[in-house]
Amino acid sequence: MAVGIVLVAHSAGLAAEAVALVRGIAGADAPVAAAGGTADGGLGTSLDLIEKAVAAVDQGDGVVIVPDLGSSVLTALLVEDPGRVVVADVPFVEGAIAAAVTAGAGAALPAVLSAAEDAWRYRKFSDS
Repeated sequence: MAVGIVLVAHSAGLAAEAVALVRGIAGADAPVAAAGGTADGGLGTSLDLIEKAVAAVDQGDGVVIVPDLGSSVLTALLVEDPGRVVVADVPFVEGAIAAAVTAGAGAALPAVLSAAEDAWRYRKFSDS
């Protein structure tokens, strides 16, 4: 079992491509699901899609939700259940990858969330 990851984006395409990238790095079997766009395929967020994605990746070790921005954060917070389903305040791509790789190593929910939060410190260039 592993901590599941749900990527919530305003665009179904963005969420799906981010899941593909995460699985390409963390492994094809990583429990990662997309919850992008609205139920009718438009831009926005859907509580129903988020709940379905959480259920799809929940293996009993918890779920980290990584939202992109704005209303996706607010909608994701509606399903937050401390100690079981947590919403991560992290950069979308970097946080998702860090969470999935850490989850794949067998880490518990707090460590997966912490790894995702560490993504705020990732630098593309060094100061030197």
